[in-house]
Amino acid sequence: MRKIIVSATVALVAAVSFAAPSQAGYYSYGYGYEPYCFIKKVKSYDYYGNVIIKKIKVCK
Repeated sequence: MRKIIVSATVALVAAVSFAAPSQAGYYSYGYGYEPYCFIKKVKSYDYYGNVIIKKIKVCK
């Protein structure tokens, strides 16, 4: 019985410790600020002249 209580307590502490940082990320959005994000395409060439297109997410 004691092992079950101890393991349940450890599982609860682990769940709460993972939940706290995920809630902290939404603090800055509480004031109505939402970042503006868009996908930027960057074209470059490799050593052999082949075109390489990278998609980069940019948020302001």
